[in-house]
Amino acid sequence: MLKNAIEGLENVFETDIPHGHVVMIIGMPGGFKSAFSYNLLANQLQANPEDFGIYLTLEESTASHLRNMTSLGIELPDNLMISDHTDVRKQFEDNMGDEHDYMRMIQATLEYFKNEKGENFKYFALDSLTALYSLINPSDLRIRMFQFFKELRSKELTSFIIVEEDEFGETIPYSDDGSISFLVDGIIMTGEVEVQQEVMVYLQVKKMRAAVHSRKKHIIEVGDNGLNILGPVFE
Repeated sequence: MLKNAIEGLENVFETDIPHGHVVMIIGMPGGFKSAFSYNLLANQLQANPEDFGIYLTLEESTASHLRNMTSLGIELPDNLMISDHTDVRKQFEDNMGDEHDYMRMIQATLEYFKNEKGENFKYFALDSLTALYSLINPSDLRIRMFQFFKELRSKELTSFIIVEEDEFGETIPYSDDGSISFLVDGIIMTGEVEVQQEVMVYLQVKKMRAAVHSRKKHIIEVGDNGLNILGPVFE
């Protein structure tokens, strides 16, 4: 169960994150968005070796991402594939020529592995939607996101979509015709809070359809083997 994949997360979720949900992980830089998403998938797949997942990083190279996650004590299981935008582009540029539509490339990658792995392909993380937005034509963003999230659900992939938040608390990317956050099944926020004159990072579940969960802010700390979720901030 995903709610048992990170120590202490079971105190945030009374019931599990439903399979096939599309979940946004939103927060400012330094809020453990990538670490939380990666740690969640890594531990879940470590415990279920028959399953398969993909972590696609558009923010940094695969080597850089793995180096950062290893520094946090998070191990890479054999059934979690880490890929960056260079890998995706190389895989499809021969067929797509100069038309580097990264959204189509990502969708083609998911289709390929779904055909190869079948129902064992269960988890996907995109790091980040903000970076993807900088690589694609921003026109009709909300429509494209709706179609993309619909495809993730149709493939029954439990998906974690990382989104950056600016200093004004606004999510990036913006949609010309409104927020895209209502398109997803769940929203998990990370942020900073001062506790006894010490700045700490918290996690808060803002919504998770069909799941019972706490809405309190829970402290995140780095342990010997990755992240731990501690008690509520103001308890």
